[in-house]
Amino acid sequence: MEAKANSDGNNKRWSLQGMNALVTGGTKGIGHAIVEELAELGASVYTCARKEEELDACLVDWKTKGLQVSGSICDVSSQPQREKLMETINTIFGGKLDILVNNVGGGIMKETIDYTREDFSYVMALNFDSAYHLSQLGYPMLKASGGGNIIFLSSIASFFGINVGSIYGATKGALNQLAKNLACEWAKENIRVNSVAPGYIRTPMADVLLSKKENLEDIKSRTALGREGEPQEVSGLVAFLCMPASSYITGQTIFVDGGITVNGFLPILS
Repeated sequence: MEAKANSDGNNKRWSLQGMNALVTGGTKGIGHAIVEELAELGASVYTCARKEEELDACLVDWKTKGLQVSGSICDVSSQPQREKLMETINTIFGGKLDILVNNVGGGIMKETIDYTREDFSYVMALNFDSAYHLSQLGYPMLKASGGGNIIFLSSIASFFGINVGSIYGATKGALNQLAKNLACEWAKENIRVNSVAPGYIRTPMADVLLSKKENLEDIKSRTALGREGEPQEVSGLVAFLCMPASSYITGQTIFVDGGITVNGFLPILS
């Protein structure tokens, strides 16, 4: 009996069974992998996307796989649409939310002097405003769950300086800092907050860069593991950070980058 009790306890530590999750931007890339990972581990997942056809196709596929996933159309860069989304979540999940994954993000890759005010406002709204506001709106439901988790999808651009995309890098750095602040502020409500920073992951967004042979070879040479990553290699970490097994981890930025941020890269050595 004791062995079985211990087994049941371990299963609960490594499970998301019975949890409610919201994943923004879940129809492709890392977001899609996160939706499937959380659902396969037992969570009831709600997601959103801007394109109705893509969302409908994914929902049909997830239903075929037997996964508990539902969703709706939402552009998270819009404040009214964010508010409508969270009203829907509140109704569907009965006022309790265990997991909020702020996955949506994007960038406009220009040199700083070429950015317009409209460019700045759009990237800020998409990457930072959305995550900040959804966390605010989700707070009562996360608190009501008794042990909520917020995950921000950041980027190695929050750590590295790059020669284009200064607004993108700044928003991702802001997410890392937001994770630290909320982790301290909301710990009293047993809400944990962490930031996951992917490196070069094979997604539709990164394919433009990775499709160029010279870019891919350069990335591989600078990455300790010598390859680009896959979305499932990010979603596994996100799932772990939402499990009871990770209950003492909060306020962290964890890089999923194959070692690119720690690689000294001295090609003249043999």
